[in-house]
Amino acid sequence: MTTNLQDLSFDLASLRAAYAAGTPVRAVIAEAMRRCATDAHHAFIHRLTVAEIEPYVAHLDGVDPASLPLYGVPFAIKDNIDLAHIPTTAGCPEYAYTPGDSAFLVQQLIAAGAVPLGKANLDQFATGLNGTRSPYGACRNAFNPDFVSGGSSSGSAVSVAKGWVSFSLGTDTAGSGRVPASFNNLIGLKPSIGLLSATGVVPACRTVDTVSIFALTAADAQAVLAVAAVPDEADAFSRAAKPFGVDFSAGPFRFGVPRPQDLNFFGNDAAIALFAQSIERLHALGGTAVEIDLTPFLDTARLLYEGPWVVERYVAIKDFIDAQPEAVFPPVRTIIEGGKTKTAADAFAASYKLKALKRVCDAVWQDVDCLLTPTAGTIYRIADMQADPIRLNSNLGYYTNFMNLLDYAAVAVPAGFQASCDAQGLPWGVTLAAPAFKDVPLLRLADRFHRAQAALSLGATAVTLADTPAITTTDLPKGSNTAGTVKVAVCGAHLSGLPLNWQLTQRGARLLGAVQSAPEYKFYALAGGPVQRPGMVRVNEGGSAIHMEVWELPAEHFGSFVDGIPAPLGIGKVKLADGSWVSGFVCEAIGVEGGTDITALGSWREWLGKQG
Repeated sequence: MTTNLQDLSFDLASLRAAYAAGTPVRAVIAEAMRRCATDAHHAFIHRLTVAEIEPYVAHLDGVDPASLPLYGVPFAIKDNIDLAHIPTTAGCPEYAYTPGDSAFLVQQLIAAGAVPLGKANLDQFATGLNGTRSPYGACRNAFNPDFVSGGSSSGSAVSVAKGWVSFSLGTDTAGSGRVPASFNNLIGLKPSIGLLSATGVVPACRTVDTVSIFALTAADAQAVLAVAAVPDEADAFSRAAKPFGVDFSAGPFRFGVPRPQDLNFFGNDAAIALFAQSIERLHALGGTAVEIDLTPFLDTARLLYEGPWVVERYVAIKDFIDAQPEAVFPPVRTIIEGGKTKTAADAFAASYKLKALKRVCDAVWQDVDCLLTPTAGTIYRIADMQADPIRLNSNLGYYTNFMNLLDYAAVAVPAGFQASCDAQGLPWGVTLAAPAFKDVPLLRLADRFHRAQAALSLGATAVTLADTPAITTTDLPKGSNTAGTVKVAVCGAHLSGLPLNWQLTQRGARLLGAVQSAPEYKFYALAGGPVQRPGMVRVNEGGSAIHMEVWELPAEHFGSFVDGIPAPLGIGKVKLADGSWVSGFVCEAIGVEGGTDITALGSWREWLGKQG
């Protein structure tokens, strides 16, 4: 049984171990409440009382801790997300209402054993990336209270970074689930839009909002996502998870980096060095950097606030802001009331522009598996932000505002601490992004990137990343427990570097490795055809092991790949040297007539080499 709860890390692995050793759940929750009892950072708007928490704890009485994935895990909820019988303010006291039910995804978390600790502070109506736009006090950075915490999910991030809760829920429209993660040394998962239900969430821009997850490690974020990613029939924007396809996270992979002329660190030289180190870190993990033109992405980003999408912010609280404009923070009011002047013509024109920009931006996925960008180029002091709230806030969204408009998934991950600058000693982070539903490969790569800095602390706590377990392939989001790929063994013109290999690579296939077949195959150079081709025929005797490559191909493209294979070849099951079976090229026995027996060579490359 844990004897010193004050030393207990709230990462999920540590909590599971503590509960397995007999630590009472009420003792852990009491320790969580003690840790945040003095909230000088203004992270919470409402901390639940013992009486308010008791029903959630009582729900766990007599329950085997191993039976619930989030048993006794304390968490915080951004205060634009409903928790039953607790006021939802969206950062505005005059707007507050008390819901009878919790938000759909909060219900999923509670059913999995998680215990809500409080409602977290935010930039009012989730409008801002800095955390200072709240009548409940500017939320202060977990490392240095003179600096911004990032917003709008400010309190959600700080409550995790300080070690008060294990994870928290934020929302992310323009970067609100990523910028606070960067400023507080956390993992910030911005899931694919619609993967997490928005029922019971006060909207900002309804069509491009998503609930986000802050966690100490990528493994913890993945575990929370696994519980929360449940399709919701009541949410018209809810989407079931799709198979994530080829998993590039283990490498080799190609990652896009902005051209030097597209990077902007707003005078922060320390961040320049950290980004260069991040590129090298991905190189060491098996990545190849590819420079990309960030211009169309930045053009997309400008649409979010300069275009008609700001109308959605106005529509979300139209009746309230029209009736009580003085209740809204001046910078927030300026932004939201800007939506009044947009027309339907503006909306259609911008939607056409977005469609064209998305086609240009999406072309990058033909060359890279993921993007690497800074999460925010720099960080500001609270006093400076309050003196210049619009311009400096806009700087913080330079790398984040385009993400949801383009329907990408993203993970913010720590990348070190700043040195020799005004923000010396503060954390800084990068973001990995990919198309929608690539959340799992992104989390896996983020975990590898994070753990390459094993000495980093978890948030602002004294616990190091090295003390926690790496991410696993379990606890995947519901509906995506398989990658949605097919393994295909090739032995001839589809091998790496040979004439038909493009038929795999253009379908997004990834090489898993070279293998040998079981020693049960005859191998022939077939007669005829515009391209030299081999044929493998399984035999009872006289066979040999044949050199092959196994490729991982997205299942959605498997049919078109097979359809293009000419007779006498086809796809069947091929037995490998280790005894396993995989889909691969086989040949009809009649097809080898007139061909050359090259079984003794055991390799198509060897045969080609002998031809000149």
